[in-house]
Amino acid sequence: MIEKRYDVVIVGSGAGGGTVAAELAALCGAGRRVLVLEQGPRLLGHEFTGRELEMADALYEDRGGFLTAQGTMTLAFGRAYGGSTVVYTGTSLTAPERVIRGWDVPGLDHADLVRRSRKYAEQNNVHLLEGELLNENNRLFVEGAAKAGYLAEQFPLNLRGCKGSSLCNLGCPNLAKQGTHRVQLPAAERAGVEVVTRAEVRRVEERAVLVRVTTRPEGAKGSASEWEPGEYRVRAKVVVLAGGAVGTPALLLRSGLGLRLPRIGAGFTCHPAHILVAEHDRAITNDVGHPKSFYVDRAADEGFVLETCMYFPFTTAKNLTGFGAEHSALMRAFPRLQMILVLACDKAVPQNRVAVDAEGKPVVHYAFTEETVAAMVRATRASARIFFAAGALRVHAPEAEPTLIERRDAGRLDELIAARHFKTGKVSVSAAHLMGGCGMGRGVEDSVTDAWGRVHGVPWLRVADASLFPDSLEINPYLTIMGLADRVAEGIRGDAAALLGAA
Repeated sequence: MIEKRYDVVIVGSGAGGGTVAAELAALCGAGRRVLVLEQGPRLLGHEFTGRELEMADALYEDRGGFLTAQGTMTLAFGRAYGGSTVVYTGTSLTAPERVIRGWDVPGLDHADLVRRSRKYAEQNNVHLLEGELLNENNRLFVEGAAKAGYLAEQFPLNLRGCKGSSLCNLGCPNLAKQGTHRVQLPAAERAGVEVVTRAEVRRVEERAVLVRVTTRPEGAKGSASEWEPGEYRVRAKVVVLAGGAVGTPALLLRSGLGLRLPRIGAGFTCHPAHILVAEHDRAITNDVGHPKSFYVDRAADEGFVLETCMYFPFTTAKNLTGFGAEHSALMRAFPRLQMILVLACDKAVPQNRVAVDAEGKPVVHYAFTEETVAAMVRATRASARIFFAAGALRVHAPEAEPTLIERRDAGRLDELIAARHFKTGKVSVSAAHLMGGCGMGRGVEDSVTDAWGRVHGVPWLRVADASLFPDSLEINPYLTIMGLADRVAEGIRGDAAALLGAA
């Protein structure tokens, strides 16, 4: 076992870990040692090829196919230098006031969170996309939404020099997306923060973490680790966990903290989603331009959000219900398909949680509640109305019978699309925006941390990622994660004398 010592160790390099690293980088100038440990690889610019299968293998946990324990939903989250900020589309929204108020976390103020989120929106060049980069899929969504009675709003996006490759979910090949891998982490490293990739943190001990550094597999993308392969014990005065809503609770559980903190893993939420497609009578430009530029927010009233999207042939094929000739015919129509991503806004319920198996690997238990299914059905009906209003010939709807709805039946959507047709295992559901598992709150009985990410009863241990959310945020979470991570870093700086002692 190789021993190392640092003042601060940060586990994870995504929206939370990358932010904390940048905010604590000034400590390096005062002689402190700050380390970021990232389980995934550090890819070089030329390695972002945009090829679907090889990029999924390089950037996602389980190639994007991490399954819930029930096998009914895949969870998509990144494993690379920059975490999930490398693979999300750059959509950047601030938290709704009603959601933060509903969380009811003492010491967490919505105005403060918005102020911090705007700071990172400015750092990461968040803005509305220029008109020439809006493809026809987006324009049809806006047109259809207006005709169907829905308000389509434009997403603010964290881009610089976007060339409209539409490959955001595979890691931008033009390096335009301003995730932590492009902004916060390089700035932190220039200031003296060390980043070690291919470094899996296995356990948290008293002011230390146990780390396994692995070799770069033959032919794999990414650089070799900055450390030699082997087992390490890294001692630290402060440990910040930012491994995400699956990784952080699992790490705490396999470290034996579940007995003293019974809420670890509880409160897991996400945005259960699936891709809806509609066939038009002509080709639609969807594989150029930014794929996700507009959305319809019905979270408050109906429990869902709709987004424009473009998914690649393999991902689209596995999301379509059915087999054989009908499935094949729809895939052959790929150049003519309009796409909408349906996201249901679930709520934290006791049965949905993160656990670990006998080997300490994360296991996510997730059951669809009646409310979540009802929201997905409402979202599918709304999408179908938008599709037909935009001129579609037919709509593929997984919660319908039959699943392919012809234009002549556009007036029967409420009858055809119904909760009784939502059958787990038949409807392909994949969730992003994973949240909860180490929720903020008042004490051990209702939470894992306080409003500043301090783990109850463990002053040297902090959490700085989406696992902090006590319940669903209902929108893209990245700016909110960064705002909360900014608070965590401020708390560490404020507690520096007690935590770090003399340099």
